[in-house]
Amino acid sequence: MAKKKINVGMVGYGFMGRTHSNAFSQVGHFFDLPYQPVLKTICARSADKAKAFADQWGYDSSVTDWRRLVEDKSIDLIDIASPNDTHLDIALAAAAAGKMVMCEKPLGRNAAESRKMVEAVEKAGVPNMVWYNYRRVPAVTLAKQLIDEGRLGKIFHYRAKFLQDWTISKDLPQGGQGLWRLDVGVAGSGVTGDLLAHCIDTALWLNGGIDKVSGMTETFIKERHHNITGKTEKVGIDDASLFLARFDNGSLASFEATRYARGHKALYTFEINGEHASIFWDLHDLHRLQYFDHRDEGRTRGWRSVHITDGDHPYMNKWWVPGLQIGYEHTFIHQVADFLEAVSGGQSAAPTFRDALATDLVTDAVLKSARTGQWENAKG
Repeated sequence: MAKKKINVGMVGYGFMGRTHSNAFSQVGHFFDLPYQPVLKTICARSADKAKAFADQWGYDSSVTDWRRLVEDKSIDLIDIASPNDTHLDIALAAAAAGKMVMCEKPLGRNAAESRKMVEAVEKAGVPNMVWYNYRRVPAVTLAKQLIDEGRLGKIFHYRAKFLQDWTISKDLPQGGQGLWRLDVGVAGSGVTGDLLAHCIDTALWLNGGIDKVSGMTETFIKERHHNITGKTEKVGIDDASLFLARFDNGSLASFEATRYARGHKALYTFEINGEHASIFWDLHDLHRLQYFDHRDEGRTRGWRSVHITDGDHPYMNKWWVPGLQIGYEHTFIHQVADFLEAVSGGQSAAPTFRDALATDLVTDAVLKSARTGQWENAKG
């Protein structure tokens, strides 16, 4: 039986545009789904680059104005993979046009923008999802299953960090292609909304809601040349962000992110300590989950390294034989598969826009706490 096609209109051709395009292209080869994504139209500001991207990835056409995607009645799904300052307008228009909407993280530059996007997709009743892809790492999904099964018991501690080093040079400019993350007007915030947002989304999913936070941030280089204005301008984003948190379940947490950790390109780790067991995960070893169970009383007791490649591990029965691992790009394929499966039942798959709003409420609270020096409510 022929599968129903879902025509995708993609906004953005950068790093995330490539990961999303690959996911839509590959998902049907490995997952038996009721829908088949079709790469219909790519949108980018540069006509030449949009055309080149379309040719490379197999899009039917390319445009330079995202409004044409929204107006195109043949397009079913708008995927927003463009800079943060574009998310709001595109999402509102797509929802009003009755399109399904997927959006890169963070959902908005702040919770106020995100709330408008949530209201729009819920009013329109359109399926929606935000690309917090680390939920779909099989080891992280297994961690979720173990927690939900009560293997860890009462949770006491949650620790997460995300470390990079790519902005240390004072000569690095802000603004424009590839460097818009350093421009607060485009990005909304620095590492809090970029890196910690990933950590927070994972934490909310694994350990429940966050009640209060106490944070501090630092901008190490106060001024940078701006590629758009051509002037030296004040830097408004945070280069480093740390915060303490208390979860609704009573557990305590620490979160840290920086782009000033020399030697680290993308070190994302989390550890959870419970009454009965602990788990630890590292993006650099993403196919493994470290697990400790204190009820193991044997002489060889200790931490075990679980290699997540067997058919009874999350998602792995769709891939290779046991022992052969998968990588970063597969998390996006898993996300598309879950989204399309949910759409077939008239639902949205998590994290929805509303789920992503919860993350943005926490990041807003962290930034506010850094300004006030006080504990702040993380639920808006």
